Amino acid sequence: MITQNDLTRLGDADVYGPDGDKIGSVGQIYLDTDTGDPEWVAVRTGLFGTKETFIPLQRATLSDDRITVAYDKATVKDAPRIEPDGALSYSEENELYTYYGVQSTGTQSGSDSYRGAGTTEGADRTGRDDAGHQSRSTADDDAMTRSEERLVADTRTEQAGKARLRKYVVTEQQQVRVPVAREEVRLEREPITDVNRGDAYAGADITESEHEVTLRAERPVVQTETVPVERVRLGKETVRDEETVSGEVRKEQIEFDGPDDRR
Repeated sequence: MITQNDLTRLGDADVYGPDGDKIGSVGQIYLDTDTGDPEWVAVRTGLFGTKETFIPLQRATLSDDRITVAYDKATVKDAPRIEPDGALSYSEENELYTYYGVQSTGTQSGSDSYRGAGTTEGADRTGRDDAGHQSRSTADDDAMTRSEERLVADTRTEQAGKARLRKYVVTEQQQVRVPVAREEVRLEREPITDVNRGDAYAGADITESEHEVTLRAERPVVQTETVPVERVRLGKETVRDEETVSGEVRKEQIEFDGPDDRR
């Protein structure tokens, strides 16, 4: 639970939803006038933080410079647009309670139901001047607060393209070397010896005859077979990069006018 003891830590905090998604940064904190505890936070949203949206701090937690609320970014985006002018009226308060589905913590009414961060009865009060700038004044303090706007950049996720896998068939020529064998005829002569003399003198002395030999040779045969060679799938990875954005900001300047036209 966030209490008034945490006020000094809230000014520079960022606001996140329960899913860890950043919603924006703290613009103003509104206090319960009975307890003094933070009741609402006006969160700066949008690309340059130009919008402020109210979120109840009930069930919110604070860790370091991070406020985690009970509502996601989409819920906050559609919340009623109420001008963060330093106070919530009774009707504005009820409209917000109804939208977020929470119950009021008291029976407050009027334009002073909740005040900006750091505002208590009898102390310095936070408001806005006619130009929309935040100002602070006290009875005993003659200092002037100078404020300026700063760029607050955020990101949004959008579709950048699509990728798909498509398989098709192509035909190409391949060459392979195949070892082959063939038979060739060879004429062999042998002299008459004691070993083959009997075969040589068998039969008639002078005759005509023929002998035929069949020659064989191997011929390459080509056929195909289908075999799996690899698996291909689509995967995604996140690549971190930086881009430069620009925008216009306003800041206050303070001039000193003294006696004798000194500035």
